[in-house]
This record gives sequence, C-alpha cells and structure tokens, in this order.
Amino acid sequence: MKFSTKAIHVGQEPDPATGATIVPIYQTSTYTQTRVGEHKGFDYSRTINPTRVALERQLASLENARFGSAFASGMAATTAVLGLLSAGDHVVVGDDLYGGTYRLFARVFERYGLTFTYVDTADLDAVRTAITPATRLFWIETPSNPLLKLTDIAEIARLRRPEQVIAVDNTFATPYFQQPLELGAQIVVHSTTKYIGGHSDVVGGVVITNDQALYEQIRFHQNAVGGVPGPHDAWLTMRGAKTLALRMREHARNAQIVAEFLDSRDDVARVYYPGLPSHPQHELAKRQMSGFGGMLSFELQGPAGRAHDFASRLKYFSLAESLGGVESLISHPGRMTHGSIPSAERERRGISDGLLRLSVGIEDVADLLDDLRDSLEATVGTRDTGLPSPV
Repeated sequence: MKFSTKAIHVGQEPDPATGATIVPIYQTSTYTQTRVGEHKGFDYSRTINPTRVALERQLASLENARFGSAFASGMAATTAVLGLLSAGDHVVVGDDLYGGTYRLFARVFERYGLTFTYVDTADLDAVRTAITPATRLFWIETPSNPLLKLTDIAEIARLRRPEQVIAVDNTFATPYFQQPLELGAQIVVHSTTKYIGGHSDVVGGVVITNDQALYEQIRFHQNAVGGVPGPHDAWLTMRGAKTLALRMREHARNAQIVAEFLDSRDDVARVYYPGLPSHPQHELAKRQMSGFGGMLSFELQGPAGRAHDFASRLKYFSLAESLGGVESLISHPGRMTHGSIPSAERERRGISDGLLRLSVGIEDVADLLDDLRDSLEATVGTRDTGLPSPV
C-alpha cells in the first residue's frame, strides 16, 4: 500500500456499528462492561479510545512501523521517550534543537538525574567523543530547528551500542520526505501540531517504533501519566494527515522557490535550506530525504532591528509561533521559539538576533515572493533598535 493510500485507509475502516465511512469521534470517558473484566477491548479513555487508536494506526503506517502512541502535544511525546531512562543515564543531543526541547532537558530532566551533552550531530567525531558508558539515548532533529542542519541517521546507527536508542524528531521532514526507522533509528517523534495536522487548529504529538519492548514502555508511560489527546483532537489530526502527501509537495515546491529567491538577494546574508546546493549537507539531504521540506531560515544584511521590522511588515507570512500549517508563518527564533535558551548559548550555536525562520505555506508562490520583496525593500536602511536580548 502506498503512502497516500495508507494515510486515507489504515485505521479508518468503516465503523462496524453503523457503517460510517469516517471514523466517529468517540466522545466518551468510559465503556460499559458485560461482566467484571469482560468488555470489547475498551475500558477507560485515558488508557484507550477508538478514535485515538485509529490515529495511532494511521500514523504508524506512514512511518512503515508497527506501533504508534499518540499524546496531547509534541512535548508530551518527548517526555514519554525520556521516560525510558533512569537517573544517571546520559543523552547525546544535537546542539541545534527546538527551544522547548532544550528547556525540558535542561530545566526538568537534569533535576531528575539525567545528563545531556550537546554536540553538532553532523560531526560524527564529535558524536563519538560525546558517547560515555552511561549513554542510553541519542536525540536527533534532522533537519534541525532553526538552522536546518542534517544528521546522517545511518552513520549514527553504526555508532550505537545494542542498549542505546536513537530517537529522531521527524517533525520538519515528515514521514512523507524521511523514514528514520528505515535508516536505523529505533524511535520517531512528531509534533503532530505541525505538518501532520497541517491546519494550525489542533495540538498533539506521537511516538512511533517497530520495537515492541520500547512500545510497551511508552504505552505504560502514556497510560500512567495520562498526557493523551482527546477524541476530537485525535479526529482532527487524523483528518489532517489524510492530505499530508499533497500538502508536503506544495510546501516543498514553494519553499524551494522562496529559498532560491532569498539566496539571490544581495541584502540577504545567508539562507539555510537543504534544497540549495550551497547547503553544506545538500548531498546528504538528497540521499536521506525524498524532498527538502517547507522550512527555511535566513539572515538579513544589516542590524538585528531590520529582521524585527521585516517580520512585522509581511502580509501573507503571519508573525507567529509554530509551523507546518497551510498558511505561511514567520518567526524570530531568538525571541520566540528559542527564547528559553540563554542568549550566549544561542549565539554560540548560531542563532543570532537577526535570524528569521519561515514556514512556507501553500499559497500562490507569486504572492509570497511579492510579499517578501516588498518587505525587503521597505526595510533597507533600518537602524538597530537597541532592543535587549531576551533572557
């Protein structure tokens, strides 16, 4: 079964009670049992819900996997993966990562006795050096947020010892463009809020694996902690995922055109997009991914104040958190998505106060280019605002 067919059919058989073509929203917290311990596979909706089960089956199939566990947010999904570890365990982490993930690792899990080493996971020697006898997990974003760095998943898999787990946040690439489990990862994580949901109207996350032992541990965490999506959220996410292939083709087509436009401008200092031949890992992107995705970042020539002014002038790119919806968005990572990372650490990692991140939507690309061009020309000569960096 091909990708688009799986997105529409797996987990979404006609309802056995009514024949409804679309999976119903099972808006119930509990289920009537015929006798103590005798029921139809459902007892309590924190543990299991038919709408959520349909979503989990659908999303697992898109990663060519056996098991999926849905969560109320991407951060809840990430927390479940870290729940595989114990005090004293060590994690090797890509140093370019979502600010919320950094905050979770640095300000929550370090208090629980886990240790983290942040390295450029594109540098295999750096990864090899970071591994210790206590290393139990590699946490990888590829492409990463916000600098679009790539990690060679297959090469990291060659470094892994049997007791170690590779978890890949596949949110930017989506399963349509990248299949981490087939490259040697054991776990895939998505913020389904983003491209999988695709319409900026629902928050969620998922953990996907082929390893039954890992699945059972994740499932235990899901039930014990209870960070699950409600049935309506599961239904909205499932509906969005049906068109993932169509949307990703348009996102990637538009992003390539936008990246090439920005790269051609003298007043743009640098563009980060794996689809550009100038990207340092462009060849890896062509090997590891089947498309380059809809995300890109760039830095403007001039003071940081120009970036702030530019972002506020756009008409079709909304200045907003998040990404992956059908509408185009722009964010300022240093003050928005990555503001929880200390400013000195952001600068060290290359997240300057002049960096902007685009989630390129599926509008007519000519309108998007006109919008960018108008804002670029309107901000020529912008002076530094002198705004303090966020803590």
